[in-house]
Amino acid sequence: MAAKRDYYEVLGAAKGASDDELKKAYRKMAKKWHPDANPDNKDAESKFKEVNEAYAVLSDAQKRAAYDRMGHAAFEQGGGGGYGGGFGDVDLSSIFEGMFGGDIFDMGRRRNGPRRGADLATNLHVKFEEAVFGTEKEVRLSVSDTCDTCGGGGASPGTTAESCKQCGGSGQERVVSQTMFGSMTSVRTCSACRGNGKFIKSPCQTCKGQGQVRKNKTFKVTVPQGIDSGQSLRLSGKGEPGERGGGYGDLIITIYVQDSTEYERNGQTLFKTVPISFTQAALGSDITIKTLYGEEKHTVRPGTQTGTQVPLKGKGVPNVRNNKNVGELVVTLKVVTPTNLTERQKEILRQFEEELGSEQAIREGKKGFFDKVKDSFKQ
Repeated sequence: MAAKRDYYEVLGAAKGASDDELKKAYRKMAKKWHPDANPDNKDAESKFKEVNEAYAVLSDAQKRAAYDRMGHAAFEQGGGGGYGGGFGDVDLSSIFEGMFGGDIFDMGRRRNGPRRGADLATNLHVKFEEAVFGTEKEVRLSVSDTCDTCGGGGASPGTTAESCKQCGGSGQERVVSQTMFGSMTSVRTCSACRGNGKFIKSPCQTCKGQGQVRKNKTFKVTVPQGIDSGQSLRLSGKGEPGERGGGYGDLIITIYVQDSTEYERNGQTLFKTVPISFTQAALGSDITIKTLYGEEKHTVRPGTQTGTQVPLKGKGVPNVRNNKNVGELVVTLKVVTPTNLTERQKEILRQFEEELGSEQAIREGKKGFFDKVKDSFKQ
């Protein structure tokens, strides 16, 4: 037989603790180890009994004095005071009043009260432009809904569900058990109605007494401007129906945006590459840039280098919460190198390169290629 732990240690209280401190410690530990709060913990019941045994002794002045002098030996057979105490024939609901925010049996009643329906989740794929400008979509789902035949009651038309006689409709039943501390009352799910509080003699044939059936439903979804991939929309009250008068859950829709072949997106900013010719970059030119909002005119400055960026304000993505706040479109100009040149075009480019070299030599105070040719003829 395992040795008993020190009663003060069991309660987590100091040896010189006052009555109020003991009571506070007892409530904390009793709440921690109560079986109803630890349905999956096999040790909870023994811990709970240990806590009650410790408090039964330490809350009594005479028993506490005997325990302080002799320890557990004070209550063993032949010991001093002889422990014959306990709780007597009492209802534990009076002991735990206030500890759990009210009568402990209220927890059972709350569990049997209205319960909100579960949320549903689905995905919706939209095009790139639809995400930028917003759109209207439809989502079709198979969901649980209230049975139209019985109205959700579960009973056949013309009949009603009766309150469970065993639990009185609460869905919970009290069980009195005898322990070393006297009669103890606990609460458990009613074994007759399985916590429903009602008994259906004639179940509805449509829903088999469940009160719910599967239905195909179509929901209209408003996709707001500027929504981004991975963001979610919540349709209130479009989820599963509740139980015992509880409201419907919500429908949560996660948006996935298809990639664009023309634009890249980062938040509210769009990026796009526009090709220009070598001549346009060198001499300058007026070009037309296509945006999601239409065409925009832009003047390419002479000598523009490849990679030059042109920001176009108000041509990006609207803010999903404030569509008047629109981002910008950043256009990157890319100079395209000509290919498949004719011999004449190649000769022109060679002449251009020679003249460009001569001009550079003059700027640097050096003789260019043609100057050198002239000098040779003079000689």
